[in-house]
Amino acid sequence: MSLPMREFYAKGYRSLKAIAYPMSDLDVFVGQNGIGKTNLYRALELLQSAATNDLARHLSREGGLDSAFWAGLRRSGPQQIKLAAGFAAPDQRQSAKALYRYEVVIGYPPPTAAAFAEPHIKEEALIYLSGARPVHLLNRRGPSVTMRGEDGRRAQVDMDVLNSETILGRLEDPSRYPELDAVRRTLLQWRFYHGFRTDADSPLRQLCAAVATPTLASNGADLAAVFATLAHLRGDTADLTAMISDAFPGARLIVPQPGRMASFGMTFPEFPNRVFEAWELSDGTLRFLALAGALLAYRLPPFIALNEPEASLHEDLMEPLAKLVVRAAERTQIWLVTHSARLADAVTTAGIGKVREVIKRDGATQIKGLKPWGEYEDVEE
Repeated sequence: MSLPMREFYAKGYRSLKAIAYPMSDLDVFVGQNGIGKTNLYRALELLQSAATNDLARHLSREGGLDSAFWAGLRRSGPQQIKLAAGFAAPDQRQSAKALYRYEVVIGYPPPTAAAFAEPHIKEEALIYLSGARPVHLLNRRGPSVTMRGEDGRRAQVDMDVLNSETILGRLEDPSRYPELDAVRRTLLQWRFYHGFRTDADSPLRQLCAAVATPTLASNGADLAAVFATLAHLRGDTADLTAMISDAFPGARLIVPQPGRMASFGMTFPEFPNRVFEAWELSDGTLRFLALAGALLAYRLPPFIALNEPEASLHEDLMEPLAKLVVRAAERTQIWLVTHSARLADAVTTAGIGKVREVIKRDGATQIKGLKPWGEYEDVEE
């Protein structure tokens, strides 16, 4: 069972000095270059890496803590990154605002630390919030870890966990800690789609193993299998066919019955009898097909983040892309970062979701109208 995300918080990460954001089913962020829109997306990726137990390595790939820390003026005290997400509790009969809030704080290792100068997990917590007194299900401060088991008792836990590892990622007995396991499994299912490659060696242009594939991989390597699953296992390509016709009038997606490998191609009205294979398609056409595979797959993940999906797409594809996003938001949560005002306007026209303007003030990325504690100035919020 997946948990919908209801709030997101990031502090001390790149241009995110401190930001608390109330989630909806469809959140669209638009703004100029260089104001930190992508850092919102990166912070979510970093949060997911707590579940994969890859957080320290993820930060190292970004250039280490020196590159990841907020570079502006700050108060005294240790420099740290704090990430948090609130997830709706599966049974909200007692409180419509019941949340599981996962938090993780990352900082420098102590000067006495040996061997690796890698990021350390300073604090980690899972807190149940239901309007009454907060219930701490996990509480970690340095090497000290306490957890509340299924019997409701809190106890010190002796775990084989390194300073750079998360308890979330090292969870070894999920049956004893079902709430923590639910958060972990939810984060593991998230998908991030950013700049599908379309060069000659792109995974999108290659054949892939013909196995049932309900969800597109982040790099799109199994796109042909996603299409084959819809066409030949589910027998349901109505939405896919309609979206492609909307984007490329008169064109058809061709998905052959797979053997050992799966493939796809397209026909166009100028050459109705000629199937253009994946390796022949234009960059823009291929990228749109990958987005269609991500957003119309048989089983969508509980959360999809799209970063600048309009890249390499013709302006006339913004409305069809918006329809893809809006249709997917009926089945999952969508977080969309874009430079395209036309794409954002097309989503607004659909009448669902929230389109937010990202701005920068005193070097810090902010969302216009959002107060520091995560509420909006406009009364309708």
